[in-house]
Amino acid sequence: MSAPRRSVLALAMLSMLSEEPMHAYRMQQLIKERHKDDVVNVSQRNSVYQTIQRLVRDGLVEIASTERAENRPERTTYRITDAGRTTMSEWLRTMLSTPAPEYPEFPAALSYLPNLSPSDATAALTARIGRLEQRLTVLDGEIAHVARFLPRLFAVESEYQRQVVAAELTYVRSLVEDLRAERITWPFVDGAPAWPD
Repeated sequence: MSAPRRSVLALAMLSMLSEEPMHAYRMQQLIKERHKDDVVNVSQRNSVYQTIQRLVRDGLVEIASTERAENRPERTTYRITDAGRTTMSEWLRTMLSTPAPEYPEFPAALSYLPNLSPSDATAALTARIGRLEQRLTVLDGEIAHVARFLPRLFAVESEYQRQVVAAELTYVRSLVEDLRAERITWPFVDGAPAWPD
């Protein structure tokens, strides 16, 4: 049997179940209520159920009970296994200690920037500045809100996100400034961007 496949969603499910047994919908709701959906994609309910089934198959989670309320679909409650606790700890240590290649959209879009005109690129990046500023405001609010009720430990992912967003905002502002000052220029051939050979 191969090693269980690590994923952020699987880690989140194991973490939820380390608190107490629960059903998949409750895990999804708790992640949203705790604003962990900023770092864990639970927007597709189907992916939550598929992940739970994979964790059951891998022996990291097991069925605790199954019940059916009148006129409602059957509801299965899951619990973490000892192997699940061990795996969760191993995954956490690895994810914290080892940078992994990630493929976010923004750097990819930057790498193909010459496909837009300078004015289009500047307009899009200027719009991004506004959205990044809004995101910083939201993160500041979340951090302040958590600080009223919980120790700082429970907001460190928001602190990290804030630092990343602030760094990106600084970079995008300087990039727009360079575009406006024409310190970055486009080589064009027959009206289209020319890629270097």
